[in-house]
This record gives sequence, C-alpha cells and structure tokens, in this order.
Amino acid sequence: MSIRPAAITDSRDLTRFSHAERVVHWTLTVLMLGCIATAAILYNGFLGVPIGHRRVIELIHVYSGFALPLPVLAGLGFAAYRTDLRRLNRFRSSDWRWLRSRNRRDATFGVGKFNAGQKLNAALTAGSIVVLLGSGLLMYFPDVARLSWRAGATLVHDWFALGLGLLVCGHIVQAMHDPEARRGMRTGQVSRGWALRHHAEWADEVDAGLSQAADAAPPS
Repeated sequence: MSIRPAAITDSRDLTRFSHAERVVHWTLTVLMLGCIATAAILYNGFLGVPIGHRRVIELIHVYSGFALPLPVLAGLGFAAYRTDLRRLNRFRSSDWRWLRSRNRRDATFGVGKFNAGQKLNAALTAGSIVVLLGSGLLMYFPDVARLSWRAGATLVHDWFALGLGLLVCGHIVQAMHDPEARRGMRTGQVSRGWALRHHAEWADEVDAGLSQAADAAPPS
C-alpha cells in the first residue's frame, strides 16, 4: 500500500482510543508498575533494607496483583474495548510480513489498528498475568496445595515476573520513542498523518466510517 505524500503531513485528528479504553490502560499501568516496584523491593536487599516496612510492601504487591484482572474485566462492558480485543486476537498474514520487515516503522502493508508487535505484547502480557495470578494464589494460600506445588509456583512466579518486567520495560521504551502514540493513549486522538504512516489500513477504515456516517446524515 502506497502512502499519499500529502497525507504524511495531514494533522487532522482521528479518534484512536475511547475514554473507557484509556481508563483501563492507565489503571492497569498503575497496578502493573506497583507490582514491579514492590517486587523489586522485596527481592532486592539493597532496596528493601533502607525502605523497610516489608509487610506493607508485601500487602501492596499482593493486592495490586490480585487487582490486575479487574480493569480488563471491567473494560468488557464497553463495545470499543471488545472490538479492540478482537483486533488484538486476530493474527494475519500481513502481521508476519510486518515482523519480517526491516523497516517496521515505515511498513504500511496491511497494518491495521495494531501491528504485530503490539498484538504479541498484548498476548504475552495477558498470559503472564494469568500465570502470575495463579502462582501467586498458591503462594498466598499455602494450605490449598501440597509443598511441591508451592515450590513450583514460587519458581514459576519469579521467572514470569522477571519476563513480564522486561516486557513492560520494552513497552515503555517503545512508547518513549513515539510521542504521537503516547498522545493517542493520553487524549484518545492521533493525527491522521501519523495513522497513515503507521496504521494505514486502520486510517482508511476510519475514513470510510466517517464517509458513511456523513452520507447517512439527513441534509441540513
């Protein structure tokens, strides 16, 4: 798909995320960062000793972890959120081409609202939350399982926590390199030029929806 030169500088805004989606994202972000920060304090004596209050840190870690699925479940009550979940759950042949592309930032072939990297990030994050929640429950309620299960749960929890922490750090680094993407999650709006450059198929889809709405509107 070719990019129209004039479209690159098109500064008109498109709505990328609804208010509900942004609330879910930022609530999940706060809970996730809380889990990561408290985990770092609990597992690192260099941080844990001067900060102290280990019991309080443990409680923040546990309840932040238990609360992680709640914003995701709450988001299911909104149509825009459910639509984006279906988009994230659909991996297409164009996504494989995006992954093989050497210049992914300029790859416009068939890139919809989310590129393959964002879909993989969402899948890995969701899977890690499920595993961490399950293993965390076994660790927090030791009487519900035998000792060997609890030992295994501790090992799984630690490694998945490390992997998820690295994944979140990578996500933040990517976001810091794209101010327009950050604006989309902060305000819900992105410029049409940015959308055509990075998510051309989605931009065309939004344009088509706006055109249909305009055609269906009664004449003034």
